[in-house]
Amino acid sequence: MRRIALLASLAALAAPAAAPLAATAAPLDGAVSRELSRGGGVNGAYVLNMTTGSVLASVRADTARIPASVEKLYTTSTALLRYGADGTLDTRVLGSGALEDDGTWRGDLYLRGSGDPTFGSARYTQYAFGGGATVTDLAAAVAEAGITRVSGRVYGDESFFDSKRGGPASSYGFDVWIGSPLTGLLYNRGLAKEDGSALQKQPALFAAQQLTTALRQSGVRVARAASSGIAPTGAEQLASIPSLPMSTLARLTLVPSDNLLAEMLLKGVGASFGTAGSTAAGATVARSTLSRFGISPRLADGSGLSRANATSPRQVVQLLDGMRDQAGFRSGMPVAGRSGTLMKRVRGTIAQDNCQAKTGTLSNVSALGGYCRSSNGHQIAFAFMFNSVSTYAAKAAEDRLMQLLARQRPTGTAATRTKREARAGAVRSTR
Repeated sequence: MRRIALLASLAALAAPAAAPLAATAAPLDGAVSRELSRGGGVNGAYVLNMTTGSVLASVRADTARIPASVEKLYTTSTALLRYGADGTLDTRVLGSGALEDDGTWRGDLYLRGSGDPTFGSARYTQYAFGGGATVTDLAAAVAEAGITRVSGRVYGDESFFDSKRGGPASSYGFDVWIGSPLTGLLYNRGLAKEDGSALQKQPALFAAQQLTTALRQSGVRVARAASSGIAPTGAEQLASIPSLPMSTLARLTLVPSDNLLAEMLLKGVGASFGTAGSTAAGATVARSTLSRFGISPRLADGSGLSRANATSPRQVVQLLDGMRDQAGFRSGMPVAGRSGTLMKRVRGTIAQDNCQAKTGTLSNVSALGGYCRSSNGHQIAFAFMFNSVSTYAAKAAEDRLMQLLARQRPTGTAATRTKREARAGAVRSTR
């Protein structure tokens, strides 16, 4: 017996110590891990109770993965923070010449875009966006400036952006998944026909032609045919029309997961706050803007079409937590079971109406990042990311995970978060 006891003691000493998982694991690690495993592929998750500041789940939370359209959260948050929720993208008419006493503009007009993705005809903007800046209103503004005749022509100026028509996923050429050419002067989403049966070949020229027609219909005679060109230095502004507010543009981007709007917004922040109206310049502005949340995702484009994008679940949640009170952000996301890319998901479950999230889908990639309200009213931010996966299985797992979060009844109050942040601040101050 003594020999057996001795052997047992030696075996116990030789055995490796068990990892202290129970002491450090977040409360939902096990349940979240099981659902991630059911989803398959390589995956990770991070879940934060924003009400108390406590981590509910952290499973491979710091491994960067392809986010697909969850990338749009980074694009829209950058646009909202830079322009403001009420900010607009103004389309302007500039003049090179002079206004004579009889109402003749002796010279040319330039229709200069600033990246408004919703500018167009009254009928199309109402149909596609529920409203927006129209060429009819812009022509009326020119007439109100006292102009009754233009001796020259209208030029379309798309120089606010560079000349690349697509993003990195298409080597900057036209991208069918964006659906229209990227241009600083977009009219009717780049459609040559409002029914979508044809695309514009020369967007700037097309827009100038539409303004020429609208001016003539407003009683302003234009002597020469429209063309395209860059407004000369010193051209004066004669009329301007604002886009829909940035909060609305963010919603129009996030709810249907609109790749065109996302890429336009990214180029726009590059032109307005960076060095150029390019995808690369916009990504640089976005990285700088997002650094306030302590995150540094790899950003290649605005839509998430590029597989060069990479971020971690923790970074997504840090953004969500930091943007929780930003006007136009959470309210602009799809509602589970109700709208956009979540309209047909989790219907009739506890997650319906209690979760809002941005979906992400590419071949073998699925991701979901957003907010859920728990059954006792706590606000939860989450990110689930799957790569090298069957998107069908991954999305089924995401749906179960949303329901899991909506069913929770976490303990603690907002005061808990205040105390936790105060302790963290005290620790940092002693370092």
